Amino acid sequence: MSGSAGREPDIADLASESVIIFDTAGVIRYWNPASEALYGWPAMSMIGRGIDHLSDRTVDEGEHWRLLLQEGNWQGPASRRTPSGSQLAVDIRQYVRFNADGTARDVVEYGRRAQGTEQHGGGDWQIPDRLMAASWEMDVSGALPLIPALLEEKAAASPDPARLTTLGLEFVQAMRVLNVNERAARLVGGNRGPELMIGQSVAVFWPIEARAPLAELVIEAVTANDPGTTHRRQLPSDGILRDPVMSVWLPPDRETPDRVFVAANGTADDDRSYLYLRASEARYRKLVQFMPMAMWQVDASHMGKIYADIRGQGVEDFDAYLTEHPELIDFAGTSVSVTNVNRSAVQLFGAESPHDLMRHVDYLFTATPSALRKVMIGRFNGQQNWTDLIKVHTLDGRTLDVQFSVTYPKPPAELDVTIFGMIDVTERIQMETELRQLQADYTHAARISMLGELTTSIAHEVNQPLAAIVTNAETSLRWLSRDEPNVEKVKELTARIAASARRANEIVQRIRNMAAKREPERVALDLDEVAQEALLFVRDEVEVRAIRIATDFAKDLPKAMGDRVQLQQVLVNLLVNSAQALEVQNQGEREIRLATSRDADGRIVLTLRDTGPGMAEDHIDRVFEGFFTTKDNGMGIGLAICQSIIAEHGGSISASNHPDGGAQFRFAIPAHATDA
Repeated sequence: MSGSAGREPDIADLASESVIIFDTAGVIRYWNPASEALYGWPAMSMIGRGIDHLSDRTVDEGEHWRLLLQEGNWQGPASRRTPSGSQLAVDIRQYVRFNADGTARDVVEYGRRAQGTEQHGGGDWQIPDRLMAASWEMDVSGALPLIPALLEEKAAASPDPARLTTLGLEFVQAMRVLNVNERAARLVGGNRGPELMIGQSVAVFWPIEARAPLAELVIEAVTANDPGTTHRRQLPSDGILRDPVMSVWLPPDRETPDRVFVAANGTADDDRSYLYLRASEARYRKLVQFMPMAMWQVDASHMGKIYADIRGQGVEDFDAYLTEHPELIDFAGTSVSVTNVNRSAVQLFGAESPHDLMRHVDYLFTATPSALRKVMIGRFNGQQNWTDLIKVHTLDGRTLDVQFSVTYPKPPAELDVTIFGMIDVTERIQMETELRQLQADYTHAARISMLGELTTSIAHEVNQPLAAIVTNAETSLRWLSRDEPNVEKVKELTARIAASARRANEIVQRIRNMAAKREPERVALDLDEVAQEALLFVRDEVEVRAIRIATDFAKDLPKAMGDRVQLQQVLVNLLVNSAQALEVQNQGEREIRLATSRDADGRIVLTLRDTGPGMAEDHIDRVFEGFFTTKDNGMGIGLAICQSIIAEHGGSISASNHPDGGAQFRFAIPAHATDA
């Protein structure tokens, strides 16, 4: 058995009798919870003390210890000193444990209150919660310089209560936790445990209402500088304990009183038993440990105080504040600590144990530094949670894409706990990237296929400027071959050749843009211009079929946000479909009508309607399905691609039959943010 912090509980921790282990010199090495309940001394203040602290050793008692080590056991009545200085009659049994060579190793003492005196808990092995003190060992070295100012203010003719309160709070803020027992950790430490409370300011855990009395009692004990005296005070209920009694005393044999022991006795405000609370905590920990989501428990309580001070300065735009004070982000990363992690977090980060991840949180944000800034902004703005996709570097050298979420604490933030959650989405992101690439390839293949269908139209359109170039060039040669060349006429013809060449170049460039394989580029563009450029691709198609094009472009239409080539692809596809539908119509007017407008949601709308036979009713709901076609030689991918392009633009597309006849297609895409 051992009394060291962080150990697993020994079976003696659950004993109803006091169990104390002394070394052969009578120095206490182990002190179980029942000893604390029986004698009133917390274990942390007893480990390392001699038996003389429990009773004044007379010559007879010294002889008793010598005989005990020689005989190996003893039992009988004894008197033990309590923190209040009174004597407690107990019945004890002492046994010597020996080494293999026969020498005495240590002494185990079992004790209980002497028969005939008041018993607590009867024969039940469970130690009543009300008998257990919440015990602390505190480092007061950082607070000692404040004592003169506190004493001076207190001794003033008219003490300032506000200043006394402020100095008292600063005093407790400067005190550090050296050690706590399980009950103190259970009452005020949340799920952090004793080990993770050590080293932090006492103010993080001590109730605000009880800080001033704590400061007064500690100052009283330190200035008295009497290790044998216990200073005690009854306190009002603080929401954690009912009518607690706080005791403060100095450790023995200390030249400099830089640490104190504090014990708070009282019944917990939560009437549930200790066993119930432990079982509930165990269920909670088990639930968290086996959750598939990687989880980090984070102590950011000190940041809450910093945010409150910044708000007190009138700061509302915390994003701008962080731009001016980037050092605050660095401070958060290197001061906010991970206090607990579950198994999934250990596995996700390739760690060997939870302790590898229980450090400052900056390692979580090395791959995506901007995420820490956003986490801080969310906390400052009072959000309940925040989530985003970020990258993280694991301990074993991998870089992962994770869905990162933060659950912020609710006020009051004295004991706040922030929860980080991560779900590995690396494979999902890779699959989505591959899917987007496939969609891009699919769209590109559809454009090439569409250009193949327009080969005749494209050839005709290119031939027109080429024919004009040839004609003008030949005419120029004739004018130059005359006896008196007409230079002015040749200049005019040469200008026509240049204009025709530019037109041919524009046609080739337009086709090249349509055929090129590239990443989509979202820019602000005029949908009317996009429609007019699309008409150039199908000009020969509609002229050969004697189709009339009617346009009704809205004036002062805001710009749309989109990719020019992709939107042209949609329009050319719809125009070709309409032209092919009108080709089978032998009678009536052949017309395609294009119109742009704006809908009630502010989106830019383009409507295309033809005067053809329309669509079969049972086909309307299927026209956007992949590989659905009514053409003998069609692949059925054109309209499916149109739908995917419009969806990627954040818009919608629909097909219907117009009441006056013919098919109608309508798509709407968002306006550019500035214009909207």
